[in-house]
Amino acid sequence: MAVIDSFKANATSVEFTWPVELTGLERIMLSAHGDLQRLLSAFFAQTISIKPIYAHTSPRTHTASPEDPLLQRREVHLLCGGKTVCVATSSVTLTSPLCERLFLDEKFAIGQMFRKMQTPPQFALIDCGIRFENGTNALWRRYTLSTEGFECDITEVFPDRDMFVQGEKWLTVDCASAHVDAEESSKQRYAASAVLVTV
Repeated sequence: MAVIDSFKANATSVEFTWPVELTGLERIMLSAHGDLQRLLSAFFAQTISIKPIYAHTSPRTHTASPEDPLLQRREVHLLCGGKTVCVATSSVTLTSPLCERLFLDEKFAIGQMFRKMQTPPQFALIDCGIRFENGTNALWRRYTLSTEGFECDITEVFPDRDMFVQGEKWLTVDCASAHVDAEESSKQRYAASAVLVTV
C-alpha cells in the first residue's frame, strides 16, 4: 500500500501501514519526499554530502523526451562527518531537455533537482521495513518521486537504526569499520548493476 499524504483546509494526515517496531523519528525520515538531506542535516546538526558511487546512463543519442526518455541507474551515499548515513540506489527517467541538462550536465542530485525546479515532487512510499545487515538492524524504504520530465524509483538503506537513537554520538562510533562495510556492499551492487542501461 502506498502512503497517503492528504490535507484539508485545517487538517493533514499521513497514512501508511507502518511496521510496528518503527519509532516516530523513523517514520518521519521514511516519509521524506525529496528533502531527506535537509532532515538528516537538521537531525545530526551537520552538513550531509552526496558521494556518487556509480551512474549508468543510457546513450545520449537524442534529447530527452516523453517519446525517447533517457535512463540512469545510480547509487549515492549520503555522508555525515565522513560516515555513511544512507545508501540510495535509484532508477531515474528523464523526459525533458531541462531535466536532462540539470541532472546529467549540471550534476544536480535528486533532492536538489526539485528545489532547483521550484516544484514539489509527487511522492509515493511503496514499502519500508527493518532488516539485519552487516551486524546491525538496517532501516530501508522504496519510494517514487516525480514531476514533469523527471521520475525516480529509489531504494534507500539507513545502515543502523541506532543512528536515530544516538544522534551525533553515532557518527563517532566505529567509523572505520562502517566505511569498509559500506564500500564492500557498494562494490557488490555495482558489479550486479554493471549491465548497460538501454532504452
